[in-house]
Amino acid sequence: MATLEIDDEVYEALQLPEGEREDTLKKELAVSLYAREYLSFGKARSLAGLSKREFHKLLGDREITRHYDETELAEDIEYSESPA
Repeated sequence: MATLEIDDEVYEALQLPEGEREDTLKKELAVSLYAREYLSFGKARSLAGLSKREFHKLLGDREITRHYDETELAEDIEYSESPA
């Protein structure tokens, strides 16, 4: 696991309750990296610690266009054809 260092002064300046800072930073980083196409949907949602549905909602709330390629289409088709 990699560690990202954030200056204590910057971390303390975040206008968030202490218990929400780490999760919020992960979500913000995940959304930003996904929007810039540095991370795939799956990797970004994993970084954010969210389910597919939750990450879709977060992207929708931020009005970020979903990147959808042929590989993801094939995975979705395969999933839809699998027995419940």
